[in-house]
Amino acid sequence: MSNIASNLKYLRRKKSLTQQQFADLMEIKRASVGAYEEDRAEPKYELLKKIAEYYELSMDELANDTIDEKWKPVARSNASNLRVLSISVDSDDRENIELVPVKASAGYLNGYADPEYVADLPKFSLPMFNQGTFRAFEIKGDSMLPLTSGSIIIGEYVENWHDIKPGQTYVIISKNDGVVYKRIAFKFKEEKGLKLVSDNKVYEPYWVESDDLLEIWKAKAFISTDLPEPTQEPTLEALTSMMTQMQKTITAVVENKN
Repeated sequence: MSNIASNLKYLRRKKSLTQQQFADLMEIKRASVGAYEEDRAEPKYELLKKIAEYYELSMDELANDTIDEKWKPVARSNASNLRVLSISVDSDDRENIELVPVKASAGYLNGYADPEYVADLPKFSLPMFNQGTFRAFEIKGDSMLPLTSGSIIIGEYVENWHDIKPGQTYVIISKNDGVVYKRIAFKFKEEKGLKLVSDNKVYEPYWVESDDLLEIWKAKAFISTDLPEPTQEPTLEALTSMMTQMQKTITAVVENKN
């Protein structure tokens, strides 16, 4: 449960502002201020961001800390802090799975935290993913073969980056590289970030610094139109070779017993 209501009331009074004065500063109605402070409504993302900037706070501090006369700001790393995540819901108030196609990857870097942008993304649902927050990303390139370019990775949102498990695959959103799908080499390190590894060994591993990271999604499933090829039938030559090897193994076992 957020502390927005009590924090807004405390911060407004600390600056000796009336509800009307604060409403004028934020360019909203005075009745909205009352609703926010009485916990009858919560500010939308853009307004919450504006209020946080006005009080020189992070959005996490405004929403989650208990701000009073004893409160002091804590130096926090952006890497492990809780983040504001924009989502969309269906008519039954269930979270959608939004799809970020390759052509929208560049725009996602600017719009990932914008509710309106996220709401405009293609969306769908899957019965096996009805608890948690999921997003789908179309990947490109051959760095994660056998998954081919155009495959869609369904990822579950990772709130705390210290929960990342080495050896598993994730969709990484970063300022410099955009949307990439990689395997993680080591646990997340505040001072270094993440080491990303491709399954296609033609590509060299590389580090993404903590300050460059925006979002991380743990891969849970994939969708691909490239169906697997049928298993090849063994040739007569291969079968003969297998039989010969089996005879040699049996002969060796019998000789050892004798």
